[in-house]
Amino acid sequence: MTRRQIAGLALVLVLCLAWGARDEAQSPAAAHMPCGDVSALKLPDVKITESTAIAAATAGPVRVAHCRVNGVIGTEIRFSLLMPDTWNGKFMMGGGGGYVGTIDNQARVSVNAGFATVGTDTGHQAGLTDASWAADNFERQVNFGFLAVHRTAEVAKAIVRSYYGSDAARSYFAGCSNGGRQAMMEAQRFPDDFDGIVAGAPAMDFVGIAAQFIKDIQAVFPDPSSTTPMFSPDVLKSVEAQIVEKCDAIDGAKDGLMEDPRRCTVDVATLTGLSDLQKAALKKVYAETPGVDGATYVAQPVGGEGASAGWPSWITGGGATTPQGPSLRYGFGTQFFKYFIFNDPKWDYRAYEVRNTRKDGRQAAAILNATNPDLSAFKAKGRKLIMWHGWSDPALTALGSIKYYEQVQSRDANVRDFFRLFMMPGVLHCVGGPGPDSTDVNEAIVNWVEKGTAPDTILARKQSADGAVSRTRPLCPYPQQAHYKGSGSTDDAASFACR
Repeated sequence: MTRRQIAGLALVLVLCLAWGARDEAQSPAAAHMPCGDVSALKLPDVKITESTAIAAATAGPVRVAHCRVNGVIGTEIRFSLLMPDTWNGKFMMGGGGGYVGTIDNQARVSVNAGFATVGTDTGHQAGLTDASWAADNFERQVNFGFLAVHRTAEVAKAIVRSYYGSDAARSYFAGCSNGGRQAMMEAQRFPDDFDGIVAGAPAMDFVGIAAQFIKDIQAVFPDPSSTTPMFSPDVLKSVEAQIVEKCDAIDGAKDGLMEDPRRCTVDVATLTGLSDLQKAALKKVYAETPGVDGATYVAQPVGGEGASAGWPSWITGGGATTPQGPSLRYGFGTQFFKYFIFNDPKWDYRAYEVRNTRKDGRQAAAILNATNPDLSAFKAKGRKLIMWHGWSDPALTALGSIKYYEQVQSRDANVRDFFRLFMMPGVLHCVGGPGPDSTDVNEAIVNWVEKGTAPDTILARKQSADGAVSRTRPLCPYPQQAHYKGSGSTDDAASFACR
């Protein structure tokens, strides 16, 4: 089936599901159909497999009473929709991380605030870092790339309409990592789907990211038969400590965080406690990924080297392991080239010339990359977009998000009217690290869409498991940064101002 045929089928589905829509918003107090009756709904190319009323709970991520609807769209796009008994009249879809492979909804807890919310497996069942499902299967690749999220959103909205008796007044999407890529794909390809979108640490340039991953594992795992990490945890902690000691105070506050790591110039040759082999590997990891005509992908900023969920898990090994390799970049990178580019499970990364990735990955890029900086259709419809990224992200370099934002800005000088980027000092991939990593970004997008209140700052908090807050910091819309006022605690947001 060609991409044009797939797009045509999707359009037919949209038109069918749009039939019979009502304009009025659902009141939270209005009656809805019995949950069990949802399973009898007839929707084109959709099979509802379960509709179960779930009682309120006192523990767990989902606590409100709701109707859970599971189903399958087309051949194998599975979804799970939660519709709260007390509905706020709105819809929020959550993204899925990695290669997905199970039903994932990164906005699932929004049901507690009254949103109807849905997630999908994007059309396949597999492990998080397993891409073998994509081998010689164009339909699955397209579903994962962009179509499954769009189709799931349309189906979920149709079920919401039938269940509550009216359309959702507003629709939102929130996701991080691959979920952030899905968010950007929606903004670029399907601007009618959501009024507001939140994209966290988005894996937008999938092909460029994969090239970076292979460049890095060639450096830190030159011999695939030996997966013993080249860097011990203590060595990586020492590397990070030396960098922070050198650059922490550049932003005016000696607080263990770098407001902008690009201002930190580190000569790897001067770092102590490293062998020549380790220094050579570090230089390659920090560097841009080479290409035939300029860089294939942007560089990796300094930061996050010593955290267990940082470089050990993602880059150098010794942290999280996967069935596909000793680090997450190893697993994701080799699987991508094996099954999306070369369709060869025996493909060997050692001899691959990374400079050729753009040429070899042209078809994969057409399906997976969400890098189109033309958001004019999204803007024309009055949509709003918030992107955020942790500066110390060891999975997806924060410079990728900055590059995309600046590309959009070069096309539209008024980009801040509909799109704002927030950088998070000391934050790892989606969550974690010494920096404040908890925000009310979903509330910010709702206020922007519904009240016209553009986010000039977003408060970030560092919270323990029991909810205690140890540090706060204002996040500023890029290119603004939080500057220390010169007095007050560096753990208090009130001591900083955006400029």
